[in-house]
Amino acid sequence: MTKNELKSLMEHLGVAPSKKLGQNFLIDEQFLTLIVREAAPQAGQKILEVGPGFGALTRGLAASGCELTAIEFDRKLAAYLRSAIAPLGVKLIEADACRVDYQELYQGQDFRVISNLPYSAGTIVVTKLLELENPPTDFLLMLQKEVAMRFIAEPGTDDYSSLSVRILASYEGQIVRNVPPEVFFPVPGVDSALLALKRRDNILPQTVRQTLSKLTRTGFAHRRKKMFKQIAAVFDADSVRAAMAEADVDPDIRAERVTVEQFVKMAEFLQGK
Repeated sequence: MTKNELKSLMEHLGVAPSKKLGQNFLIDEQFLTLIVREAAPQAGQKILEVGPGFGALTRGLAASGCELTAIEFDRKLAAYLRSAIAPLGVKLIEADACRVDYQELYQGQDFRVISNLPYSAGTIVVTKLLELENPPTDFLLMLQKEVAMRFIAEPGTDDYSSLSVRILASYEGQIVRNVPPEVFFPVPGVDSALLALKRRDNILPQTVRQTLSKLTRTGFAHRRKKMFKQIAAVFDADSVRAAMAEADVDPDIRAERVTVEQFVKMAEFLQGK
């Protein structure tokens, strides 16, 4: 769908892009083809798309014969999609993706996430999916570039955070391609990136991931302060000392200097306690 075709359709439907919902619609057919080729959806695979918009990516994914579920919050767009993509066998859920019960939706079954995530909801949705007992086998996401970089940031960098640790503990990640603003309408004021995350073979048990989340959220709460006092206020101080010793972590270190592997060792130790 070209920019003019999209504008004409939006006018017909009485729809305007919502800044609040972070709506920026892909209009570059070559880039849409690239995403589908990179995703390589297969017949029968369970795939989740969040924020399908007018269904440009949805159509490309559905053509593979995959079991595609699309979640759209915008009422007018959802009404359009019911007639436009439902005949393609796509399951449409009209809901806030930040509030969907994905455990109930997939019942522990393997599924993939391929999506041009709305800027306003991307981090919340990914965080929610990470917490599942059986999180997605992989993600292929269009995100604001600075958000994508935070997702896979390395220790010692300004972008390294609790979320970086939790993602990299479970996934291998890479930025597949930087994306210029011009492939969207309306044109966003920031660059985007196509990010791929592939789940590691031996993913941590959900209980350990929950402890890791609590540990890193606490440790990064005041990232310029020493980590020990912060986490000792939440976990037992003696256990924290023992966990840091087990992971070879200096008690005077800041969270931003602790590696993913060290955080994981500490979480496993604390969960065992």
